[in-house]
Amino acid sequence: MATVAGSATGSDNKSVSVNVSSNQTSRFSISDLCTLLESYLSPEQVQNIYHAYLFSASAHEGQTRLSGEPYIYHPISVARVLAEMHMDAETIQAAILHDVIEDTETAKEQIKTEFGDDVAELVDGVSKLTHLEFESKLEAQAENFRKMMLAMVKDVRVIIIKLADRLHNMRTLDVMRLEKRKRIARETLDIYAPIALRLGMHGLRVELEELSFKALWPMRYRVLKEVIRRANINRDALLLEVEKNISERLEQANIVSRIHGREKNIFSIYRKMKDKRLQFSEVYDVFAFRIVVDTVDTCYRVIGVVHNLYKPVPGKFKDYIAIPKKNAYQSLHTILFGPKGMPIEVQVRSEEMDHVAQSGIAAHWMYKNKDAGNDNTAPHIRTRKWLNTVSEMQYRSGSSLEFLESVKVDLYRDEIYVFTPRGDIMELPINATTIDFAYAVHTDIGNHCVAAKINRRLEPLSTVLQNGQTVEIITSPSGRPNPAWLNFIVTAKARSNIRSFLKNLQSSEALELGRRLLNKALRAYDKSWQDISDREQANLLKDLQLESAEELFREIGLGNRMAPFVAKHIESLRGSWIKLRRKSEKHPLAIRGTEGMVVSFGKCCYPIPGDAIIGIMTAGRGLVVHHIKCENTKRKTTSRDKWIHVYWANDIVNEFTAEISIRTANEPGVLAVVASKISEAGSNIENMVFDEKLGSTTMINVLLTVKDRVHLARIMRSIRNIPQIYKVKRHQ
Repeated sequence: MATVAGSATGSDNKSVSVNVSSNQTSRFSISDLCTLLESYLSPEQVQNIYHAYLFSASAHEGQTRLSGEPYIYHPISVARVLAEMHMDAETIQAAILHDVIEDTETAKEQIKTEFGDDVAELVDGVSKLTHLEFESKLEAQAENFRKMMLAMVKDVRVIIIKLADRLHNMRTLDVMRLEKRKRIARETLDIYAPIALRLGMHGLRVELEELSFKALWPMRYRVLKEVIRRANINRDALLLEVEKNISERLEQANIVSRIHGREKNIFSIYRKMKDKRLQFSEVYDVFAFRIVVDTVDTCYRVIGVVHNLYKPVPGKFKDYIAIPKKNAYQSLHTILFGPKGMPIEVQVRSEEMDHVAQSGIAAHWMYKNKDAGNDNTAPHIRTRKWLNTVSEMQYRSGSSLEFLESVKVDLYRDEIYVFTPRGDIMELPINATTIDFAYAVHTDIGNHCVAAKINRRLEPLSTVLQNGQTVEIITSPSGRPNPAWLNFIVTAKARSNIRSFLKNLQSSEALELGRRLLNKALRAYDKSWQDISDREQANLLKDLQLESAEELFREIGLGNRMAPFVAKHIESLRGSWIKLRRKSEKHPLAIRGTEGMVVSFGKCCYPIPGDAIIGIMTAGRGLVVHHIKCENTKRKTTSRDKWIHVYWANDIVNEFTAEISIRTANEPGVLAVVASKISEAGSNIENMVFDEKLGSTTMINVLLTVKDRVHLARIMRSIRNIPQIYKVKRHQ
């Protein structure tokens, strides 16, 4: 029997074979699926699903999984997972057909003809990109993930089908080789389980995590499962006692309820032990009960009953009904002091909340005809908001890898709740800052943010927000994102928007600088870019393999191409390059300090207005301005073709950074006097480093802001007049 292994995802565990194993008759069959579907779908819908089965079975004929079973059992099993969630008929059809585009000769147009546009789009959204070549597996994974997420933005059922597909693949992962098993389990744990959590599909997420844990760390899984089993034996009597006491009290209060002892997720126990470095006994010490009742009012009554039965632990009551979690989860949580001081966790929710807690967004298809469909806390409304964020991240991301990382960052977060000045609730991840809040409100608010008030007090933009705070953002038309914000923001939306803004800003600034540099170089020939004919421009761009003049200017502005060489290419001069350079030196470039990200100032010499300066083009950074006597310019004698003659413009209003060294006596209060003198001179200290301490003296290096050489000289003179100061000099 010839066997060919299938791909990593979508068609996992598949092989092609002419023989079919004879021991698979007990598998979940199409008749079992139809029986399940008949409990909530119409006969016509079930018939359409059966038609999809016949189509898929024909397409997959002769294909088997690595386990030896006919491949058609996989899509039937995926459909079963979705049927148990009461998903709609189109989703079930797409689940049965989800691999026919990727793994057979079937085209999308065939599915569209047989089953309609919606089913075809769902199947295409789940299918991987098999016709493209990628440089690495990571890039392939990222690009396929981007394709799936974009399809999900259009129709969330795409990701629901993919999660069900991944769940069945994880259930049958044991037949695969160890390396592939671990890779798929890691991908599931990093991407698909967090997505299930984000969509509120708790039951599916827990199983994905447990199966991934078992595949990645089988020994730890077995040990922990056995320890939990033994611990449960010793706790059964206490669990029964607590459940009986709660049940009796609820009956006395005429409250009809269902009570379940809730077993903790093995992976969550392991993760808590690992992250917090705890012993098993420190983690597995809480009895958990879920109480399900009929209405929201009854939920709050139950909390009163259990608080009267057992004393609540202060600060441990959480109301997720009034303020649902980001994935639409709603419940009341409390922790009580039980018998013998044992902690008891109680969750109280309605029947509908319980279904949403288990199925999340999938519950929308069961309740979509009820009032819950119009509730802003409903799963599909919450999911749509998240999908809008994903869509924006995709638009702002430069590559599929960057998009994948942004989504991962967005998925791994616990939330806090803060308020706008109007009292609206905003959900943000833990450790979010005011900048994250600004971008959560609106992209334009974040891009023009200049200050923030927290509980009516001005606070730094890097301030980490806490639960319950009221945040007000102050904006300015001239405000723009600062690259330093990337060091402390935590939300993917803020990060992708800041990166996109800075990238576009750098591009526009590079374009303007490149235009100026090229015109400066062309002045050596008594010409400007406007004097170059359209035909000559087209020939130049063709020779340089560029699409447009704007692209040429950006290349020059970023230092990737040298303006004099481009000018020489335009003119094709045969004269001496030295003479050309001397001629070009008569037209230096003016520096104002407002050119933006593509003009920077050397941190080796800190040039300021009044200094003799030189510019050096650096690939990717643009123009770097140095003092003419800087050691770095002396070492660049072999790269003089990258030198740009520059000078300070007359209309400079910006402040610049300068560095001075101060030799001072080692006496109390001297530093305060120095800082006071600098402040009185109209300067600000950016940094201060104590370089060395020799006996009774200390050397201090100070970075401070100045307007020009005259301003710096006045500051240094003021410091020299302090009696305890021995020496002041400038670094350059």
